[in-house]
Amino acid sequence: MENYDVVLDYFKKLKEPVSAGTIAEETGVDRKSVDKIMKKLKEDEVIVSPKRCYWEYKK
Repeated sequence: MENYDVVLDYFKKLKEPVSAGTIAEETGVDRKSVDKIMKKLKEDEVIVSPKRCYWEYKK
């Protein structure tokens, strides 16, 4: 689950919402993996979407 931790840490450091594509580019994690990880984070209510297609860490 190292990619999971990379994506989660990236979300924790964010100052503003980002798209999944940006996360993949910035972290170097494959886009499909980012999508799967984000799905898990959404189910666990760790991330929220303040606007369509943009996500941030739930405060």
